[in-house]
Amino acid sequence: MKSLSTAANHSMLWFTIAGVLAARKGATRKAALRGVVAIGGASGMANALLKPLLPRRRPAAAELPAHQTLPNPPTSSSFPSGHAASAAAFATAVAVESPRLGLALAPLAGAVAYSRVHVGVHWSSDVVAGAAVGSAIALATRRWWPVRSSDEARARPVDTVPPLPEGTGLVLMANPFAGDPGIDLAEEIETALPAALVLRVQDGIDIDDQLEKAIAGRDGRVRAVGAAGGDGTAAAAAAVANRHDLPLVLVPGGTLNHFARDVGVYDLQEAVDATQAGEAVAVDLGLVEAHPGKDPEPQSDEVIRTRYFLNTASIGSYPELVRLRERWQPRWGKWPAFAAALITVLRRSERVEVKIVDEWHLVWFLFVGNGTYHPRGMVPAWRPTLDSGLLDIRWLRAEVRFSRTRAFLALVLGALGHSRVYGQQEVDHLDVELRVPAMLATDGEVVEEAGRYTFRVAERPIPVYRRDEQNWSGRDRPYMR
Repeated sequence: MKSLSTAANHSMLWFTIAGVLAARKGATRKAALRGVVAIGGASGMANALLKPLLPRRRPAAAELPAHQTLPNPPTSSSFPSGHAASAAAFATAVAVESPRLGLALAPLAGAVAYSRVHVGVHWSSDVVAGAAVGSAIALATRRWWPVRSSDEARARPVDTVPPLPEGTGLVLMANPFAGDPGIDLAEEIETALPAALVLRVQDGIDIDDQLEKAIAGRDGRVRAVGAAGGDGTAAAAAAVANRHDLPLVLVPGGTLNHFARDVGVYDLQEAVDATQAGEAVAVDLGLVEAHPGKDPEPQSDEVIRTRYFLNTASIGSYPELVRLRERWQPRWGKWPAFAAALITVLRRSERVEVKIVDEWHLVWFLFVGNGTYHPRGMVPAWRPTLDSGLLDIRWLRAEVRFSRTRAFLALVLGALGHSRVYGQQEVDHLDVELRVPAMLATDGEVVEEAGRYTFRVAERPIPVYRRDEQNWSGRDRPYMR
């Protein structure tokens, strides 16, 4: 008990465990980061606020045997226990992200809390109060760092997609420049789907042109279009599939694979399973039309280019924000990376004057999501559904005094949705006019500059192959990597 209590001094025990958990990507890394954040909040609440506010004499440790007491007992207020607060905060925060890990850590956290009573530096009530404070702080992190309730978004099944045995009738574009440079997904796909035509992205040639040429050369024998790469590759393939009224096959091969994760396709094996079974879901496609002029005159209705987007489109500083967030997200997690990117971008970005829903606004950025993102009034993190038929419009006002400071404070306090600097609407289409032509980014990539943009949802959702897990049986898996 003495060794355990000492090991938890200054939360070093928990920081060590967090370092081990953070070595692995995914839920464990997010759990470690949330745990460290919770420790910071719990330690500050217990030691900096409650101890000075509620002073209490510690137990008379001299009455305990010498082998049971600490050589240098603390002299600060006894109430509440900072060790118990940090232990409960870390274990609870980890459980929020990974219930199994949290359950495994709970006995250790309980032992650390009890050790403070055992060595005679806290009363039992100090430990109970500290644990309550730590758990409350950990649970409160969900207010501004929400936890996704399910791994994949809801979408209605599509019954008309054809099965593609061994990839028959599939034309798939593989992007060797996406994701880890040492992995060639094209070779794995050719092994898993030997009947498919697998193309490789060529530098300097549009994905759209390569796919169109391949489809034309197959004399109507193409039954589906596929993409292996990141969201940019998937968006280009989705545009071609939509034009030809074909379903889309997704093989995640990028760095973050936002769209594939929302759909619920996590690796090549799941794509193989779905194509063999002929199962798919309906997914909305966002599209944006760039107009040559900024005035809403008839001649300005001419469209320069129509672009499809799977996740988001944006005007202003949001593209830079996304770029920084994606660079930092693998190390820090999505929300902390977003907060750091937001601070960086708002400090050096320029304001944009835009007309949104017949009103002029001076904004830092305009965000357009393909579908309604969750949570409302906060950082857009994920989509609960893929076929809502709506666009999620959010903007950060720049004409409000101290708007950047207010936005940051509201974000930290989890009250961005109640701030004057924040605006949000859900619409089926949106016309945006700009005083000065500005850059447009789709799915995080800068693609266009114009004075007017029209955003809407494509008339037809696109079928995307996704296996219905309720129908799956491990016995029918034809390919195991």
